Amino acid sequence: MKQGIHPTMNQITVECMCGNSIETLSTMQESYKIEVCSNCHPVFTGQERVMDTAGRVERFRRKYGQEKASK
Repeated sequence: MKQGIHPTMNQITVECMCGNSIETLSTMQESYKIEVCSNCHPVFTGQERVMDTAGRVERFRRKYGQEKASK
């Protein structure tokens, strides 16, 4: 490995708007804030909703033989 060509890694704090903070390594010099993290994102919390517009999801399931999803 060549010396002096790689960026330095710094330990920074990434803060979410929900209050969660994550310590990580980055080439950035400063800590920064994000809007959504794994603690508050609907996909990770299980609160994701499938938007069924005009029965399209149900029509897709019938067409391809998938069972109705439980809610």
